[in-house]
This record gives sequence, C-alpha cells and structure tokens, in this order.
Amino acid sequence: MAGIFRAVGLDPSVRPEAWKFLTGYYSWQTSHDERLTIESMRRKSYESLCNMCDKIQPLLETEHREFMEVRNFIKSDVQRLYIKDAQGNSMMDKSQLEKILLLNYVCNVEAEYQQGFHEMLLLFRLFVEKEHEIYWLFQFFLQKTENSCILNIGVEKNLAMLKCLIAFMDPTFAKHLEEKGEVVQSLFPWFCLFFQRVFKSFDDVWRLWEVFLTGKPCRNFQVIVAYTMLQMVRDQILQKDMSGDDILMLCNNLIDLEANELIFKACTTYELLVKQQQKVPQELQEFFNQPEQ
Repeated sequence: MAGIFRAVGLDPSVRPEAWKFLTGYYSWQTSHDERLTIESMRRKSYESLCNMCDKIQPLLETEHREFMEVRNFIKSDVQRLYIKDAQGNSMMDKSQLEKILLLNYVCNVEAEYQQGFHEMLLLFRLFVEKEHEIYWLFQFFLQKTENSCILNIGVEKNLAMLKCLIAFMDPTFAKHLEEKGEVVQSLFPWFCLFFQRVFKSFDDVWRLWEVFLTGKPCRNFQVIVAYTMLQMVRDQILQKDMSGDDILMLCNNLIDLEANELIFKACTTYELLVKQQQKVPQELQEFFNQPEQ
C-alpha cells in the first residue's frame, strides 16, 4: 500500500490482481482458495443480475421512458469511443461496454448513468477482460471512493469543499473567483471523470486512482488535487484579471499532466493544511477523518 502512495506506484503487470484488493473485490486477508470461491461467487452474481435485467427489460422499455433514453445515451456515448490499436484493429467489443453500463444503471440505484461513465469503464476494460470483473471492479471502485464522481452525490460535495478550501487557503484567489461568477461550480467535469482527461496517459490516470483507493494521505484527496490544479494557473488568472469564461477555458486546457508530479504537489498542499488544522473550519474537518469502509 505504501508503495502505491509513494512515487513507485503499481507495476502494470500486477494491476489487474492488485485492483481487486484495492477496491475491496477481495479482502486483504483472503487465502488463494478463498479468492477462488469469491471469484466464482462474483461471476454467478453477475450472471444472475444479467438474467434479471433481461427479464425486466421488456417492462422497462414499455413502462419507463427514461430507460429508453438512458439506453440511447449509453449507446451513443460508447459508439463515440475510439478503441482501436495502432493497426486500426478494434481492441474490444463495444456492445460489452454498453451491456455493463446498462446493467449498472438498472442495478445501482445510487449511480445513475452520467456522461463520462463510458470513458471510466473503458479504463477498467483495458486491464481486465471478463465481464463480471469489469462490472464488479467498477461497483467497488465507486463504493471505495465514496461515490465521489457521481453528480448528485459526491460531485456536489466535492465542489462545496473545494470552494471552502480555496477560501481558507487563498482568500485573495477566492474573492477573485467569486467576483467572476460560478467558476468553481463549473469545474464539475474534473470530478465526474475523476481527472481522466488531464493526464498524458492512461497509466497516469490509473496512478492517481490507485492513490485515491488507498485513502491516503487523507479522505477526499480529490478535492486537494483539484485545488492544486487551480493553484497551477492562479497567478495567470490574477495577473490577467481573467473573466469567468476565460478561467474555465484555461482550466479545461490543463492537460498532459504527469500524475506523480500532481500527486506530490497535492500532498504538499495537504501538509500545509495539516499545519493549520486547529484553524480549519468545520466544513473541512472531514479531511482529517478516516475514510468510510
């Protein structure tokens, strides 16, 4: 766990198995035989969910207009994904992603489908192939990260904490952003995609996500990461007295970042916050609490 948090990170060769422990798919204390039993249970549970979904789908199609709309959204989103190798060959079956996303929508009452889920699920499919593994890893990832990337649950909370964190750590910058409109609230794509679009490579995305899964150095570390990214463009924003639209454009252009560098800077930010723990407002005290299991 410590190696994941430090700059070492996970070796790609162990990622498929390691993520099963990090997400809670397996308990850290399980034996090899116990994991074989759990694997069989996960597969059978997934098959049962698929069968249930197949049985109720005709009813959903006729009685629930929203189901049809979501299914069309999923199909449209997945079909836009470019998932071919250097030779132009398809790397996976898009219908598999559609199936898993639709099942997630039907079975996970907390995680209603939102744009961006198709991109997140793609990253799971890139390091595991079996459908039940992709589905359950995605479910456990959402749970372990406390639904932080779900709009009506974690994203709203993240944005509120980010606004409060800026006000506490950098009042001058907070005042400027406040004068320019709903700038902070408009940064929701960072959280919805869990920063997927800001990095050079998928390896960088996995690297950051793996840190989130450790729960280190603190709960809600994603808010610290977002604050750190804003600090990268702070001086430019203030010096040019940028408008709200220009600030958002600048933030959207934060791409090709390196995960290790961002993690290091965010940890430094957290250390500064810890030094002022006695002065931290109640809204930010959750940073110092243990993550929910």
